[in-house]
Amino acid sequence: MTAYQNIFTQVQVRGPYETGPALPQGDQPRTRGKTYSRLLGWIGNAQLGPIYLGWTGVASLFCGFIAIEIIGLNMWASVGWDPIEFVRQLPWLALEPPPPEQGLNILPPLNQGGWWLMAGFFLTTSIILFWIRTYNRARSLGLGTHVAWAFASAIWLYLVLGFIRPILMGSWSEAVPFGIFPHLDWTGAFSITYGNLFYNPFHALSIAFLYGSALLFAMHGATVLAVSRYGGEREIEQITDRGTAFERGALFWRWTMGFNATAESIHRWAWWFAVLCTLTGGIGILLTGTAVDNWYLWAVEHNFAPGYDTSATYVGPPLPVQDQGPLPPLPADAAGSLTPVPEDGAIIPTPEATIPEGNVPAEGTAPTTPPEQRPAPSEQAPRN
Repeated sequence: MTAYQNIFTQVQVRGPYETGPALPQGDQPRTRGKTYSRLLGWIGNAQLGPIYLGWTGVASLFCGFIAIEIIGLNMWASVGWDPIEFVRQLPWLALEPPPPEQGLNILPPLNQGGWWLMAGFFLTTSIILFWIRTYNRARSLGLGTHVAWAFASAIWLYLVLGFIRPILMGSWSEAVPFGIFPHLDWTGAFSITYGNLFYNPFHALSIAFLYGSALLFAMHGATVLAVSRYGGEREIEQITDRGTAFERGALFWRWTMGFNATAESIHRWAWWFAVLCTLTGGIGILLTGTAVDNWYLWAVEHNFAPGYDTSATYVGPPLPVQDQGPLPPLPADAAGSLTPVPEDGAIIPTPEATIPEGNVPAEGTAPTTPPEQRPAPSEQAPRN
């Protein structure tokens, strides 16, 4: 029973290496290195290699390495090449895009966004080359290109954030900096600047598809693990030939919520939810600042968010009055020179008022009675 509820794979198989199907004519050979890894076997297939890179794979790794080097070395230089500070401050270090005054200049000074543009160029090239490699591998092996197009949805969001939207806004400064916390700070400032991104309907759709993907993934994974004792993990066979595992899983969800997916449709649902998460997110980011300047006002105008009457005045509860005890009586030589004001009962000195020696008030303050002239607490008259 416990073997089907463990997070890690309990049984690992060792045998002849699986080299994969023959490659089409004209393809580059796979790498020759292959081995078994017990650590990888806990979470997946224990065999590591062979790997097919091809020209696009090699070029992708090369460009990605250059991008990471540019980002990393600039971050290291920002802390004076101190390795300890580099490790300690790494989550807060950043490679910033060009400032607003540079606009869309493609050759700004290196210390004013030039390094950011170079890193972005090589990183984008690396990602595009890896997409081409993914697409070509699927076609060469006779597979569908679903993985490549799902990857393209994520690339769409990446390009909107760092390339398409900055061009439409007319400045590279609108792009996202490279860095862990800096890019999170950028996200928070971006939302505040444009009136709370939560009122962006495409952002709402993106979050719905994100949470939906997590829910579908959890439901599907839990169901397959629950019927793995009956061979439920052999999903391809279950699609074409319903066995005990699939039937039990389907009956569980039908009895639970009155409806069940098929072994094929659950994967289509998961694929579309994941793809639409980044696709709608990219649309929402692209519209922000270009078509909509304030998402909250837009939401109020389109009855998407509640509006508030700004003409109303809020009157809060009265502030509590602290009892400071009875007031001391006035000095005898000053009582006759003070005139009460009927409106508020305050007492103000007349020009002839005599101020006791040593009690000259500072400019803008009221005179006070010296401590030695104040009566004892028992002699003070209670305040009416």
